[in-house]
Amino acid sequence: MTHPGRVWMVFLGSVALVALATATPDATEPGVSPSEIVVGQCAALSGAAAGQGTGIRAGLLAALEEGNTKGGVWGRKLRLISADDAYDPEKCVDCTTRLIEDGAFALTGFVGTPTAKVAAPIAQDMKVPLVGLFTGAMLLRQPAQRYVVNIRASYDDETDALVGYLAAKTGARRFAVFHEDDSFGLAGLSSAEKALAKRNLSLAAKGSYERNTLAVRSGLSKVMEGAPDAVLIVAPYQPAAEFVRLARALGLHSALAAISYVGTEGLIGELGPAAEGMTISQVVPSPADPSLPLVRDFRAALQRSAPAEPPSYVSLEGYLSGRVLLAALGRAGADPTREKLLDAIEGMAGLDVGGMAVSFSANNHQGSQAVYLTQVEQGKAVPAR
Repeated sequence: MTHPGRVWMVFLGSVALVALATATPDATEPGVSPSEIVVGQCAALSGAAAGQGTGIRAGLLAALEEGNTKGGVWGRKLRLISADDAYDPEKCVDCTTRLIEDGAFALTGFVGTPTAKVAAPIAQDMKVPLVGLFTGAMLLRQPAQRYVVNIRASYDDETDALVGYLAAKTGARRFAVFHEDDSFGLAGLSSAEKALAKRNLSLAAKGSYERNTLAVRSGLSKVMEGAPDAVLIVAPYQPAAEFVRLARALGLHSALAAISYVGTEGLIGELGPAAEGMTISQVVPSPADPSLPLVRDFRAALQRSAPAEPPSYVSLEGYLSGRVLLAALGRAGADPTREKLLDAIEGMAGLDVGGMAVSFSANNHQGSQAVYLTQVEQGKAVPAR
């Protein structure tokens, strides 16, 4: 269901883009004025991946507004402009180009491999930092790209943890993959095959579906033909939920697992009791764990900026990206440039973000390899045991 405020957010983003083009005519660097720094986001604010896009946006806003209440960075407030690409690569090209041409200092919070795949070359060509993407695809990591900065663990990291856990916990040897039929799904499939080969296992079956649809039946049939012990799901929460519902109705009793991109809370909300027992990998700690300063800060910031927004793994990831961006801008100095920002990021070694460490270098543009495995119990994702 479309969120009632989503159209309004996109409208505000459009108005802000027009204002951006005229607001900082004397800035020495695009998007930088004496009073603010403007960053841009293209993400799915509508469609099948809207939960991921709006969640990342909510977390980013919480972090940036938290920073602004503390005086901003070197006296400048951070302003986020978000625009909807509907998880469509063509729309993302237009969105990314427009944000850069209208003067965004940096880009952040992009959602999905198909969109990131087209945005990254634009960022590289126009020399604009693209920091904190909600995707674990290796094509954005190897080799490291100067203007593309990943914070989260990769899909290789996630699938390796899932395969290892399911093999040890359930004795699974026959693995299948159900994936989106695009660069995102193929990235997850490749990661799964690597994790299996590492354990001298091979894929028993694979099935796919078309992006931005719920047409999962054909892919499910191919998965079931392999009689798998476990199925790895590489999809956003709506098609993933459709797959699980239909699989259970047709008598598939395999262990079911999904990588973090699925959107844990969205999946549980869609499936209800049918999600029970599913294993989901995460790239940030539990948003319900108050033992970490990062989570405590996140929950307090989200409560201030969006009291009606429930904390989630996705919004916590957005918040982490915002915190890393703020830290890098602080290190970039009083007269920030895009190159200084990237130099600052590459100089971060063991940065402690509220109990979660991230490290970068010129040859490593992935800040974290941390993976947290969870299992759905009584409608909540809890640490897997």
